[in-house]
Amino acid sequence: MPSPEFDLVVIGGGSGGLVVAAGGATLGAKVALIEKHKMGGDCLWYGCVPSKTLIKSARIAYQMRNADRWSIPPAQPNVELAAVMERVAGVIRSIEPNDSPERFRGLGVDVIHGAGRFVGRDTVEVNGRRLTARNFVIATGSRPAVPPIPSLHVVRYLTNETVFELRENVPRLLVIGGGPIGCELAQAFRRLGSEVDVVDIAPAILPKEDADAAAVVFAQMQGEGIRFHLGMSIAGVSEGGGEVRMTIKANDGREQVLQGTHLLLAAGRKANIEDLGLDAARVQVDHGRIVVDGNLRTSNPNVYVAGDVAGGYQFTHVAEHHAGIVLRQAIFKLKWAKPSSVVPWCTYTDPELARVGVSETEAKQQGIAHHVYRFPFEEIDRARAEGETAGFAKLITDGKGKLLGATIVGPHAGELIAECVLAIGKGMRAADLSAAIHVYPTLASIARRAADQRQKEALTPASKAWIKRIFRLRGA
Repeated sequence: MPSPEFDLVVIGGGSGGLVVAAGGATLGAKVALIEKHKMGGDCLWYGCVPSKTLIKSARIAYQMRNADRWSIPPAQPNVELAAVMERVAGVIRSIEPNDSPERFRGLGVDVIHGAGRFVGRDTVEVNGRRLTARNFVIATGSRPAVPPIPSLHVVRYLTNETVFELRENVPRLLVIGGGPIGCELAQAFRRLGSEVDVVDIAPAILPKEDADAAAVVFAQMQGEGIRFHLGMSIAGVSEGGGEVRMTIKANDGREQVLQGTHLLLAAGRKANIEDLGLDAARVQVDHGRIVVDGNLRTSNPNVYVAGDVAGGYQFTHVAEHHAGIVLRQAIFKLKWAKPSSVVPWCTYTDPELARVGVSETEAKQQGIAHHVYRFPFEEIDRARAEGETAGFAKLITDGKGKLLGATIVGPHAGELIAECVLAIGKGMRAADLSAAIHVYPTLASIARRAADQRQKEALTPASKAWIKRIFRLRGA
């Protein structure tokens, strides 16, 4: 039987697939990368890069209107969404060369544009060409889920894949979904001048987060004039006269009609597994998800998955982490190299909300013995100087002070959570955060200040009395 043509064939040129392809080629493997659309995937074109670029412009507009908070006369920004979106496109163009076919061909990767499909356990076909390989990696990502709303199919709607193509202003935006994507874009468009309504069947926004942390974000967004309709189902949508109308229904049956000029769907994601010939590859699928073991390997031992299509956390940083795991197994045969369970994430609203490890809610639900230590941003001097004091840091520990989880809601939470990610990953205790010297004044000191609460907890009146007696102290 002839030897396979490639060491690795990667299907999908998003974050996970690109890291696998580049890493494999750098290590000396012969790699083919198949991409049917755009190299860079969702993160570059429709996700992280454009959304955070848009959020930055929106934040500047918000600060201009509210400059009196910093003792500067406020100014009303003249926002033209077309110009803002051109800036978004420019940032994408500046990053695109890093993910370009030319760069990857320069690394030795055989880049093939087309739709790859398995035609056997060890063969993929693309554009009539058949590729054989020792190992395959499915990194086809995910796409916006379309909820089963009556008449939705006859109404023009936006998703994260189309919203950044807008060049006209958006007077009134209706958003379906109060999760991270819905909240981030709702706040951005509100700050850029749109009237915004957010609808969700859940009773609160960001339902995967602790209620006290999500409440901080909710209060800020509501204070900016975003209208929320939570605990509501959608009875139907229609369009006419340049407007979209949405009928929403409360639990008691009362109905209300919302009107907008644009409709945005932000109601979750769906893995891209269609038309891959998974049956031919003998890759098992269950309820729309590829079945994988703890090492990201499918029922075909020579086929791995990486990124959103693996299920679980759908983040770029997780896709990149998956890529490293797959490479260690496919190239070096390190079968014990498993994905990390310490996965941080952040919702980039203002304030940001970041988390890693076990939340307080999860600890209660799972019956984990735990302690909670909090510290507010309003007691952090740098936050006061910046004029951004909403939010807090919260640490979850076991009875001996070992860190189990952390939540930070406040300015730059996505940056600040990194210290806690490292601490939890290394099995550290709250005392280790307390002992670390932090630069003053910085927002980062909030993790130490939260950890200090555990140290103070140990100083009970009884222990203080013993300290005074043993060391002959004379204070009150």
